[in-house]
Amino acid sequence: MKTETGLHAAAPPLAERLPASPAAQPPKGARLWWLAIRPRTLTIAVAPVLAGSVLAYAELGTLSLAIVAAALLGALAIQAGTNLYNDVADYLKGGDQPLRQGPPRVTAMGWATPGQVKRAAFIAFAVAAGCGSYLALSGGWPILLLGLASLLAGYAYSLGPKPIAYTPFGEAFVTAFFGLGAVGGCYFLQAHRITQPVLAAGLALGLIASAVLMANNYRDMEADRLAGRRTLAILSGPEIAKILYALFLVLPFALVFPPLGPAGGWMTLLLLPLAFGLVRRFSILPRGPDFNVILAATARFELFFALLLTLGVML
Repeated sequence: MKTETGLHAAAPPLAERLPASPAAQPPKGARLWWLAIRPRTLTIAVAPVLAGSVLAYAELGTLSLAIVAAALLGALAIQAGTNLYNDVADYLKGGDQPLRQGPPRVTAMGWATPGQVKRAAFIAFAVAAGCGSYLALSGGWPILLLGLASLLAGYAYSLGPKPIAYTPFGEAFVTAFFGLGAVGGCYFLQAHRITQPVLAAGLALGLIASAVLMANNYRDMEADRLAGRRTLAILSGPEIAKILYALFLVLPFALVFPPLGPAGGWMTLLLLPLAFGLVRRFSILPRGPDFNVILAATARFELFFALLLTLGVML
């Protein structure tokens, strides 16, 4: 049986397949949609905008705050729209199994209908498109192409015949759009050019964002395998996934040092103990709900990395 989306009919909401809890109260209103956009992951949209904008300010001595605000809002909207589409697409494709260890998804729990979540995703992408249109007036066709590619990639991440989220290319997607593209795009909007240190900083932040995704996919390996996913974590296996996570966190420190990276990148070395601590916890902690803490901590680590990088650049 097919639904109107062309996908197989979805299973009953997850809440109906789990024991009822009298204390559990389904979220409503703003709290429902705040949970739906997965606020803990939004830092991967903030960090590259911050880095790209401050790198431009350090070189130019001036900054358009209107462009920064539009870039930040657009990045957050794309991240939120991608998360919302992922929420509903996983439900319709049967990807939100009871074995899944992550935070509850609003569609799977029956807190919102697939139609409601899809409309919310469209609104988020519409906001991103509006911001992109404004930015394209300043940055020209390179920013227009980057914005269109970002919107298309955000949609294709969870939907389409071969969703990126169901393949081993999720980390490459994150590195490209939430690292190189976001940092480079924000810098280009202010300076109208691209430099090697900017690309190095973009790659560094993109790799850390990939570590966030690796933590998510490593946690859900069993459930994802049952849902037909072939993520990088599944294809590489648990032991190689641990090595990849470590590389995603450690390599960025080398990328932000001159002459490859921007001046001031040495400030990020203050985060090395935190990076090693995360790598250790990732390697010894059994997969399960405890990994939600590692995922959130990795997302915060990226923001801290961007903050120290920009502080070093300004000093």
